[in-house]
Amino acid sequence: MKVKWNFDERLLALGLDGELDHHAAKAIIREIGELVDSKLPLRCVLDLEGVGFMDSSGIAVILGLYRRIYEIGGELSVVNVQSQSFKVLSAAGVDKIVPLARMTSAV
Repeated sequence: MKVKWNFDERLLALGLDGELDHHAAKAIIREIGELVDSKLPLRCVLDLEGVGFMDSSGIAVILGLYRRIYEIGGELSVVNVQSQSFKVLSAAGVDKIVPLARMTSAV
């Protein structure tokens, strides 16, 4: 699992590539947390386009990021959520807490 990021004008854009499962989650939580703590963004966008598989560990990643962003007075949105990941997140009610935007088909 790779984390790509960009920070500009208090916007932290994060992109994940790979499988977001229990093997990757702990390192991702730590890496993202360090970025948030060092940048103190007012807005954060988490792009899940590169995440083909997510288990319940992905819920912990997103809710942990939400909590950190909320604590510093910022806002989080999650974009390009693929179908499988959207099912996991909406079944857990994450969509009631964090805005989720499904990935749109190019066809």
